[in-house]
Amino acid sequence: MKRFVVVTPVLFCFLAFAPGAFAQAAKAAPATAQAAPSPTQEVVKARMSTPVKGTAYVEVIQGQAKKVGGEMVTVTKIKNVSNAPIAGLRVDEFWYNQKLAQVTGDTQRVRAPIAPGEVIEVTTKSPMKPDLYRSQLAFSHAGGPKVDTKIVKKFSETKK
Repeated sequence: MKRFVVVTPVLFCFLAFAPGAFAQAAKAAPATAQAAPSPTQEVVKARMSTPVKGTAYVEVIQGQAKKVGGEMVTVTKIKNVSNAPIAGLRVDEFWYNQKLAQVTGDTQRVRAPIAPGEVIEVTTKSPMKPDLYRSQLAFSHAGGPKVDTKIVKKFSETKK
């Protein structure tokens, strides 16, 4: 008799709350605008090939550093001029004072492989210090520690 008295309320509570537990959320409306353009078929195919091992070659357009809030923000454009994709690109920005001692810096990683001829933007944000004088960029990648950079004002044409 005691079992029936205990089992009945437990079963009733379970049946009362079960539909809420198994209910599905309403489908979200599809987004009309994308945050970033999707890569083309050629870029996707190029990213799937074997990445660079050893020295990678890139062209760099370094933007002007701007003070935003309490940070120095620098937008850098990078173009892969190697024959293979660059996987795991890492960009380090170091800020120096007038005595050429390192004061601050930032590190950013590019998660997706960069296809040959592809241009990307990397934004570094370093904390603002009172005596910032000059910045320097350093590059490395997953296939080897060396990235040969060429500072340019305009990217070279890609050869097809």
